[in-house]
Amino acid sequence: MPADPLAPLLDLPGVMDGVERARAAVDGLLGNRTLRRRSADVSAESSLRGAWASAWLSGVQTPLADVRSGAAAGDPVVQGALRAQSAIGPLADTWSHAPRQALARLHALAAADLADADDLGRPAAGTASRLDTLAAVLASGTRAPAVVVAGIVHGELLGLDAFAPVSGVVARAATRLTLVERGLDPKSLVVIEAGHRELRADYDAALAAYRSGAPAGIAQWLRHCADAVVAGAQEAVAICEALARG
Repeated sequence: MPADPLAPLLDLPGVMDGVERARAAVDGLLGNRTLRRRSADVSAESSLRGAWASAWLSGVQTPLADVRSGAAAGDPVVQGALRAQSAIGPLADTWSHAPRQALARLHALAAADLADADDLGRPAAGTASRLDTLAAVLASGTRAPAVVVAGIVHGELLGLDAFAPVSGVVARAATRLTLVERGLDPKSLVVIEAGHRELRADYDAALAAYRSGAPAGIAQWLRHCADAVVAGAQEAVAICEALARG
């Protein structure tokens, strides 16, 4: 494995431009005055909206109001997404040194009402080697920007369908964990799941391109992931503005 296995990705067309756009959007969010007093409230609302958007992307298109009120309490995908979101903070340290363990925990939480107990925390057959490679990349000390690392995490987990039947929920939660652990969004404010939801048509097309393994397809996926961070930061700014209005 090269000294920095993700370094070549930075030379792909449009990737660094996307990284810079994402950084600028997050920097703009972090400068919002509401965060001086209510960052915990923004993070909590981001988590709720993130769970809702993640479930929506997984095919459960429940209104946000129903998730907020508890009316969606009977839906196992929504509840699994909420549990996965609640684990972001507690799993941040584990993700940094034991990502396979963190993924197993996310799967156990997200699929608790959807899979047999013996299957919880276990990746799909045939994915172990790629997951080991992903863990090695995360442990390699890569200096690639957080947006790029998070994009690779997301693309690998979802592209492999590694944690059925909730691979999408697990992949999106792991993306949040990466942005937190890599320091771009340490308070978990960016609603990146809502960004992917807003860009749904691009999301599906970009994932298909990533799965091809071609450099152009990987570049398309990473550009999409950067755009989702931008849209997710804008969603978080909207949360700040709503809280400021009372």
